[in-house]
Amino acid sequence: MRTRRGLGFLVLLLFLFSVVGTALAAPEEFERGNRLDGPLGRAFQKAAEAYGVPVELLVALAYAETRLDDHDGVPSVAGGYGVMHLVSNPEVTTLEKAAGLTGLDAEKLKTDTAANILGGAALLASYAAERTEAVKNLQLADWFEAVARYSQLEGAAARDYALQVYEFLNRGIDAEVDGEEIRIEPQAVKPNLGKYEGLVTAMSDDYPSAAWVPAHSSNYTVASRPSSHSIRYIIIHVTQGSYAGTISWFQNPSSNVSAHYVIRSSDGAITQMVREKDIAWHAGNWTYNTQSIGIEHEGWVSNCTWFTDAMYRSSAALTRNIALKYGIPMNRNYIIGHNEVPGATHTDPGSCWDWNYYMSLVIQGSGGSWSAIVDNTTSGRFRASSNWGTSSWSSQRYGSDYRFAEPASVSDAAYYKFNIPSTGYYDIYMWYPANSGYNDKTPVVIWQANSNNTGTTPVTVHVNQRTNGGKWVHLGTYRLLAGDREIIAVSRWTSGTGYVIADAFKVVRR
Repeated sequence: MRTRRGLGFLVLLLFLFSVVGTALAAPEEFERGNRLDGPLGRAFQKAAEAYGVPVELLVALAYAETRLDDHDGVPSVAGGYGVMHLVSNPEVTTLEKAAGLTGLDAEKLKTDTAANILGGAALLASYAAERTEAVKNLQLADWFEAVARYSQLEGAAARDYALQVYEFLNRGIDAEVDGEEIRIEPQAVKPNLGKYEGLVTAMSDDYPSAAWVPAHSSNYTVASRPSSHSIRYIIIHVTQGSYAGTISWFQNPSSNVSAHYVIRSSDGAITQMVREKDIAWHAGNWTYNTQSIGIEHEGWVSNCTWFTDAMYRSSAALTRNIALKYGIPMNRNYIIGHNEVPGATHTDPGSCWDWNYYMSLVIQGSGGSWSAIVDNTTSGRFRASSNWGTSSWSSQRYGSDYRFAEPASVSDAAYYKFNIPSTGYYDIYMWYPANSGYNDKTPVVIWQANSNNTGTTPVTVHVNQRTNGGKWVHLGTYRLLAGDREIIAVSRWTSGTGYVIADAFKVVRR
């Protein structure tokens, strides 16, 4: 009897557990599938139904273009509007075409999100109809050519754009827009490439992992750098638009703008559009144009989600390659934002750009098998005139004392001598005590190896000695020539105010 009762109780427990388990699992099951039940989601569904476009594809296309952000009607740099990036510029008029297809006013398509999505769906369906009249019968895989056409690109570039859209489809999309969740379940779909089957992507001669898609010849200046102009800077930009839209814009003869490279947010893919030897029109300052490489990054300065780790790592590897190739110091004096170009009116890369992380990736860590420190007291390694005083006042000093001097427009520097074991790249660190009365723009001159290693070229870094005192301050990575010579100097010739301090330097081989 007791056994029977036990078995019966056990059966009852198992039954109850199965019921409760099913009840507990229900919410999880309920959450599966697409989620398009808010205003934005319903707009996508309405547009998809109206023009026979798969709603999953329409959302993926919008996500690739704008991350579903309409930017409050503000156009992209290419003149694209809304979540579907309908473009109006002298060469691309998808906004006007969408207006004709929908019967909606162009201004409404710019500012009304639901109308903009209708316009995008109509445009995509029209491209599909160029191949077949039975648009509504097309399978998800069969829209590939229409998606490629939507990019306004040609050849392999258009194919790669469409492949990215289908990659978003395969991954699934889960985004939040103004508090509304937009979710598309992963779609296991292999696209039919159609006429894009077998296309070979042209690769860059300057950076072999980058695709080569040339900008229009009217948007840059042919040159023979570095012989015609030295390459001294790398300038970081943000596209204020999509990857495809930026590439299309640089190919537009009316844009009068270009950059050497464009980097995609989602995976860090790189497209080169101007040869490094040539002068891209990107800085808004002709001198800086002639002396720099411009790198565009897909996204908007106001939206931090565009700056992915894949983008940072891909860009940093490219920047490092360029710096090593042309002997550009790997520090923030020479790797700069567009906003730091003299006379710049642009704000990119903006506050979302993580400079500390980016530069750490460019430099790829510090340290090495050889290092040396020269203090102002190191015998035979330091020299300065009698105009430089000696002080032990600050407890932030390195060693027993440090040297100081008044600013003056004279060649009267304090020099540091190092015996560099081999030509190569070295990190340079400066130690100084900080004080509010010290110089806010102390010139530090570093003699780095020239491009053919036959001599040295001075570069100047300005240090604010009112902050960061009492520790090693990294001044950058420099290519130094082997030999025993004075390679660092602290100059008095500065526009800053306050005492110039000369204390200690450390050089570390990378």
